[in-house]
Amino acid sequence: MTALVGLFSKTPKDNELKNNIKKFKEFKTLLKAKKYDESLKAGTELLKKVPNHHDALFMVGGIYYLKNKYKTAISYFEKSLDIGAYDVDVLLLKAYSHQKLGENKRAISCCEKILEVDPKNKSVSELWEQLNS
Repeated sequence: MTALVGLFSKTPKDNELKNNIKKFKEFKTLLKAKKYDESLKAGTELLKKVPNHHDALFMVGGIYYLKNKYKTAISYFEKSLDIGAYDVDVLLLKAYSHQKLGENKRAISCCEKILEVDPKNKSVSELWEQLNS
């Protein structure tokens, strides 16, 4: 009988992968504890090693949004949307960021994408009314 090893193993052999998963968990823990400066540092360090980490991009963008750094937040949201173009949460925060910057046409564009995916989204309906008033 032949034993299949390595290729079909469920445990990652890559120590870097394990380390990145650990760093992401630490990042999430700091963020949940509202330690924004520390979590921002942890998130940007993680993104240096894993630049296309969808959740980390969204979370770092969210921290910048909370810090009222909307242009920086939008850059992270756009990178996140390159990976998942119709992520409603990312689109909504991106729309709010555009609204805060007075970029209503761009905010409306985000809202339209959200409505394509989730036509009954209450948050986008409220934002839509604000933008069109």
